[in-house]
Amino acid sequence: MSTPVTSAVPALTTPIISVKPVVLSAPQRGVDLQVRVSAPAVGTDLPVIVLAHGFGESMSGYDPLVDFWAGNGFVVLQPTFLDSRTLGLTPADPRYSEIWRIRVQDVERVLDELDHVVAAVPGLGDRIDRERIAVAGHSWGGQTVGMLLGARVVGADGQPGPDLTDTRVKAGVLLATTGLAGDDLTPFAAQNFPFMHPDFDALTTPTLVIAGDNDQSHLSTRGPDWFTDVYTYSPGAQSLLTVFGGDHSLGGVHAYNAKDTTDESPERVALIRTASWAYLRSVLGIDYTAWKQVQAELAEDADPIGKIDNK
Repeated sequence: MSTPVTSAVPALTTPIISVKPVVLSAPQRGVDLQVRVSAPAVGTDLPVIVLAHGFGESMSGYDPLVDFWAGNGFVVLQPTFLDSRTLGLTPADPRYSEIWRIRVQDVERVLDELDHVVAAVPGLGDRIDRERIAVAGHSWGGQTVGMLLGARVVGADGQPGPDLTDTRVKAGVLLATTGLAGDDLTPFAAQNFPFMHPDFDALTTPTLVIAGDNDQSHLSTRGPDWFTDVYTYSPGAQSLLTVFGGDHSLGGVHAYNAKDTTDESPERVALIRTASWAYLRSVLGIDYTAWKQVQAELAEDADPIGKIDNK
């Protein structure tokens, strides 16, 4: 397979500054919220991405995405959620069943205290564009930030739960985000993850969905297309990037040289980070050229490593 969409990316990236932890007081959470900030060393009017990690990860992960996004003009904020292995919570902890709700609250807290968070990098507060905020999430992180984009969780009564759409968020990227529930869940998932029951009808914020066509989840009775449900059923998910051969780690987006990556592929990661960067620049009204170019180059490639569908 050929290396994709290289000409859509600037020839040189900007040096980045990364600071951690930025600590946000959260007494009712049981432990303060820690956030990592990564930003270009120079530049103004910088858009912001809040990146939500998958189960067990932390603010220290996802460098293959963070380094690229920050090196190409975005400020990236990464909270560490309560399920992180760095915190060691077990199912016996009374907070455990509520982590999915606390995750959403954590992202909201980062947005509420944005000025405090970015102040960790001297002068950054004067360089960000507070009107251009996006969210991104991988796996459980996709479910987390999806709620700020408009997705809801169906309760035991069969009705969608509270609408947590955040109007500060103008765009989203959902990577390997779980699909519908009901018969599509395995008995284990249905019993242990009642929050994994999404309703995508009100997800109207512009969103790019990214899924691997080899991502067979042990939580679903369906095939890899389960991870495309948010694209199929939400009005806001405008585009779907299908990564050929991609498993749940999508080539290794969560870390460099990670031993748990089952489908390690720098080419897949390069496609994902470039396409997501170009999509966000387009939908946030910064530049439309790169997103068009990514799509054109994939369509013209004789041996592409992915495809993009649009509604």
